[in-house]
Amino acid sequence: MGADAGGTASRHRGNRHGRSEEARQSVLEAADDLLVEVGYTRLTIEGIAERAGVAKQTIYRWWSSKNDILMDAFVQDAAEALIPSDTADLRQDLRTHARKIARFLTTSDAGAVFRALTAQAQHDPALAARLRFEHLGKQRGHDRLPFERAVARGALDPTVDIDLAVDQIVGPIYYRVLVTGQTTSPRFTDALVDAVLTRLPPARTGDSTSDLAAQQGTKS
Repeated sequence: MGADAGGTASRHRGNRHGRSEEARQSVLEAADDLLVEVGYTRLTIEGIAERAGVAKQTIYRWWSSKNDILMDAFVQDAAEALIPSDTADLRQDLRTHARKIARFLTTSDAGAVFRALTAQAQHDPALAARLRFEHLGKQRGHDRLPFERAVARGALDPTVDIDLAVDQIVGPIYYRVLVTGQTTSPRFTDALVDAVLTRLPPARTGDSTSDLAAQQGTKS
């Protein structure tokens, strides 16, 4: 009897946890959808609760404001979408990654959330700090990966300033998305990657089979 009772209690706890996580995901998805539909100013906790099918009290157990909800929704989406591929081809990996960033920021619901949060962060130091810590800092690590992998396999000079190279590729994308509104087409992002790689030295070994040395100046 004791084992059955314990098993029942465990199942009930598991069910509660499952329902709780399902409700949490519903809230995050509702916040994404509503931001796109009604805009930041008209987005409310009440509206999110109604769309998600949960009580306001449920939302306030996890979040204190709509910014908190949007931040969690965005960080989760970005963590899933903005991981660079690894094909052992630096140029191709960077092109794919740059295109992915541009597409994510301009066409996805999460991109709309990011643009809204960035605008609000100009007047909210706490939100700005969260955005830097929870997304930008971690994303910088992801953006560095293609270069670090190339160094590790001997295809790129280890003295290369990876942070500067990342800035030169990613920075113009964010600038166009957040400031000028100009296109971030694949042609544009590919050109950014090619311009940066053209200026980078290949591995010191002079290995002509390295991906950078073999592709220097290649356009595809």
